[in-house]
Amino acid sequence: MDMLRKLDKGKTVKENLSSQEQSPNMVDPVYLSRVSIEKKIAKEEEVYTLDGAVDRHGHPAIRGRTGTWVAGILLLVNQGLATLAFFGVGVNLVLFLTRVLGQNNADAANNVSKWTGTVYIFSLLGAFLSDSYWGRYKTCAIFQAVFVVGLVLLSISSSAFLLKPTGCGDEVTPCGSHSALHIMFFYFAIYLIALGNGGYQPNIATFGADQFDEEDPKEGHSKIAFFSFFYLALNLGSLFSNTILGYFEDQGKWTLGFWASAGSAFVALVLFLIGTPRYRHFKPKGNPLSRFCQVLVAAIRRWKVEIMPGGENLFEVDKKESAMNGDRRILHTEGFRFLDRAAVMTPKDYAKQYKNINGCNPWRLCTVTQVEEVKCVLRLLPIWLCTILYSVVFTQMASLFVQQGAAMKTTISNFQIPAAGMSSFDILSVATFIFIYRRILDPIVARIKKKPAEGLTELQRMGIGLVIAILAMISAGVVEVFRLKHKNKDCPRCENASTLSIFWQVPQYMLIGASEVFMYVGQLEFFNSQAPDGLKSFGSALCMTSISLGNYVSSLLVSIVMKISTRDDMPGWIPGNLNKGHLDRFFFLLAALTTADFVVYLICAKWYKYIKFEGRIGEDHNNDNGQAAAAAELRV
Repeated sequence: MDMLRKLDKGKTVKENLSSQEQSPNMVDPVYLSRVSIEKKIAKEEEVYTLDGAVDRHGHPAIRGRTGTWVAGILLLVNQGLATLAFFGVGVNLVLFLTRVLGQNNADAANNVSKWTGTVYIFSLLGAFLSDSYWGRYKTCAIFQAVFVVGLVLLSISSSAFLLKPTGCGDEVTPCGSHSALHIMFFYFAIYLIALGNGGYQPNIATFGADQFDEEDPKEGHSKIAFFSFFYLALNLGSLFSNTILGYFEDQGKWTLGFWASAGSAFVALVLFLIGTPRYRHFKPKGNPLSRFCQVLVAAIRRWKVEIMPGGENLFEVDKKESAMNGDRRILHTEGFRFLDRAAVMTPKDYAKQYKNINGCNPWRLCTVTQVEEVKCVLRLLPIWLCTILYSVVFTQMASLFVQQGAAMKTTISNFQIPAAGMSSFDILSVATFIFIYRRILDPIVARIKKKPAEGLTELQRMGIGLVIAILAMISAGVVEVFRLKHKNKDCPRCENASTLSIFWQVPQYMLIGASEVFMYVGQLEFFNSQAPDGLKSFGSALCMTSISLGNYVSSLLVSIVMKISTRDDMPGWIPGNLNKGHLDRFFFLLAALTTADFVVYLICAKWYKYIKFEGRIGEDHNNDNGQAAAAAELRV
């Protein structure tokens, strides 16, 4: 006991042992016993993750050998390269359609919106396959391979069929006509790209978050930070596309740009596969549609059953059984009480339980967790719907912002600035505001709340994103007003149609970038944290599909506006020659619609109830069998 008193509590166990071993005569058996026990506790705490993750062989994931930032950084680089490849096609697609395929501005903008929307619709397919059957790793690998194939086919079709005569597709040289077969091959290639990128995107974000154990305080903090770095990697990846590749494509070197995108996607796939031994995985939970239908059918069958106050007669599986499946039980919440009937235990159910009859029919009796999964999705939908109109604003950056920029003065001396390259200011804004939020704003808010771990909530950040988006549309409308005041009278092709410099677009791009940090990063965190364990990829897909529907709504809105605003003496708000239209009115209309959407969002955010999980049994089990036993031995 004297030796135990001589231990320096300020030192680690290893340091104490070293100091004791330097004096062999002073080593005490009791001390060695204590060191052995503490080493055993440390080993039990550090070897395996606590969130139920497994390695590639299906064994419990070892903390020191899997996941963390080693895998996270590899996935961030993968995301950056894949994004470079995707935007190498998408950022200038509207110009490709007008210059190479000869489409007018309105048709090109609509086709880009439909294509971009399809990209994100495919994210639902990727999320479904990931959560239900394939798992996130396999889904990411397969869809990335499809993505690479699509980019290669696009490169081949452009160089072999579309860019004829050679050198066409710039501002001066128009391309010739194309056969229906060549056009079909082109659309097959770009929609194959949409399938590959769409199925990959929601899973890579969630798969990256899987590399951090949210039950560990340090890794849990890293998991939250990962989403910001993920969105930053996405934007940095598109920076090269919007500047270097965008410049070459604007000069008519489309083949070079497309092959560079294909090469970047291939390198991204190789890097992803290299990290295979390091990744942590979560096993797919089966088809969520059947679980949802079971709740609805069971609730309808039991619609006459009475629910006791406080949910005392609701069915739930044992906590240990739930943990064995890698799931956490979800605590019962009020609201949607009709669905609670699916989990109400009748006297017959109690009799079966008393007789120890296992295997209840899930179409007749569901668990509280299963019911809460359905409630969770129903609560997420209103928030999700409110984000769609924001995506309408966001999609203007790839369509009408580019067309507006192309109709402005795009030259400095003899150097020409590609209109699509202005989106680099959006990327710089994203990088700047991620730093401002993480390092300045969030700590200030946490200090005001007097809670170090709490800054702005995800819902609050998404609301701020909507407000900034309104300001971005007002800014774009004001710029268009001034652009029209400085327009050139003769503008057959609407290139350099105004003497107003393209750099007047910088504020609207910067505001869009700031709004993305609050809206899209907040969305990724919100849907990932609020989705049940078996629907994590679905949570990320919700973020992607809001962008998808935003593109479709944008396309529909443009069509409606053009139909209403076109008269015999007026070509509409968004004609081929923007000098004869009123693009400013369209931007102001979006600002007004987003304002109305913000009001609805405030109501939905106030109504929303956060999901509440129970802790995993693994933590309690380790504490009971490890630390408690060790403490008992020490007391002896």
